[in-house]
Amino acid sequence: MMDKTTIISEGRTTNEAIENGLKQLRVSKDKVDIKILENEEKRSFFSILAPRIVKVEMTLKENKTEKKESKPKKIIELSEEEQQKAEENIKTFMEDIIKELPKNTTYTIQKDKTGLNVEISNENLGFLIGYRGETLYAFQTILSAIAGKEIDKKVRIILDIEGYKAKREKTLEELAEKVAKTVIKTGKSVKLEPMQAYERKIIHSTLQQNDKVQTESIGEEPNRRIIISLNKTK
Repeated sequence: MMDKTTIISEGRTTNEAIENGLKQLRVSKDKVDIKILENEEKRSFFSILAPRIVKVEMTLKENKTEKKESKPKKIIELSEEEQQKAEENIKTFMEDIIKELPKNTTYTIQKDKTGLNVEISNENLGFLIGYRGETLYAFQTILSAIAGKEIDKKVRIILDIEGYKAKREKTLEELAEKVAKTVIKTGKSVKLEPMQAYERKIIHSTLQQNDKVQTESIGEEPNRRIIISLNKTK
């Protein structure tokens, strides 16, 4: 049985067959292994008038970056003393920063052995979320550095502002289902806009059980994005 990452492409010349295959796979030449199945030079006298067809077998190389993205990260556990210190660090910072935020802004901190969950609430904090959550994720990184002050371990911080992440997750799930239906109906692949790794994971997970389509992440950060296409093995 042929692997799903292998295709047979045809053309009037070897180069044309390869180009046709690259277009079908939507990758560059360095991303595939190529094996010529029928060479256009090996033609008999009796076939000289027949249409020239060259076949090549193209197999996608292992996507090491993709495997790295899906590899589960090692969870760092904090002692009770480390949890307490991290919480104190965040509280000290938040008490200062909250003075600069809109009136009636509140925050909560929940700690456990894997890190801290910080929730900031106020309906006027759109500027702190930013486009597609870019500012929120940057702020989350800052909080992680602050929480780890005088602690030898990296402290995991999960930040949410006015329930943005839950709303965004629902939006992405609905987007994934809608695009999958379009791909199934038209047979054409759809390339989504660049997303955070956290958001790409939502798309992959949402469509994991849909055997009619397949998802693939391409590109480099911060422009890494997902392509949703038909699962041609089904």
